Amino acid sequence: MKRIFFVEDDLSLINGLTFAMKKEGYEIDVARTSLEAETLWTGEKYDLVILDVSLPDGSGFELCKKIRQNSKVPIMFLTAADEETDIIMGLDIGADDYITKPFKLAVFLSRINALLRRSENFRRQDAELTSNGITVHLLKGVGYKNGEPLALTSNEYRLLCLFMENPDVVLSVEQILGRLWDSDENFIDNKTLTVYIRRLRMKIEDNPGEPKRIVTVRGMGYKWDTANGG
Repeated sequence: MKRIFFVEDDLSLINGLTFAMKKEGYEIDVARTSLEAETLWTGEKYDLVILDVSLPDGSGFELCKKIRQNSKVPIMFLTAADEETDIIMGLDIGADDYITKPFKLAVFLSRINALLRRSENFRRQDAELTSNGITVHLLKGVGYKNGEPLALTSNEYRLLCLFMENPDVVLSVEQILGRLWDSDENFIDNKTLTVYIRRLRMKIEDNPGEPKRIVTVRGMGYKWDTANGG
């Protein structure tokens, strides 16, 4: 049974969503403040974290940063903070999804299922990828550049794996979104993908301004370039 850590201070929302998620077969632990969340948090215990941004004693963004220091657990923001800058910040600091209120319950549950499914699929892999000075241990979920560990978010890690599994193949934006976020989950858009690729380049490229590993093929998409990547 999958266990979800739900950090939210709105009691009516807690009651409604906890009931819905339990009906789906999930176990739910709830924290209503940042302090309570930090007290309860145990990375190995949970399969998904759902965070509100605005909490009575702090920010869900700060909690997300702390979780990402030692865990690749999928993180979803569920919040009324719907400004584009908030969404970009949430994704940049390591969230895998960002849902703004109000929302439809069916969509919320579908996106939980999608996050858990993708996470499970990646955990099942047991190979190693090596190219352009980058090594990824798929079973462990970790990546290295020239032997040094990379601090990757879960989505950055999945994106890196996708590129490395398809060397010198031009992947269109639609192909990338379809492979990583399922073709019918159009809540991930081109702008969000651009953020992920920019962040990934900052971590793996020698000069992110002139990328050699993940290159843009104008009018077509992106590819993992083994000829010039190092």
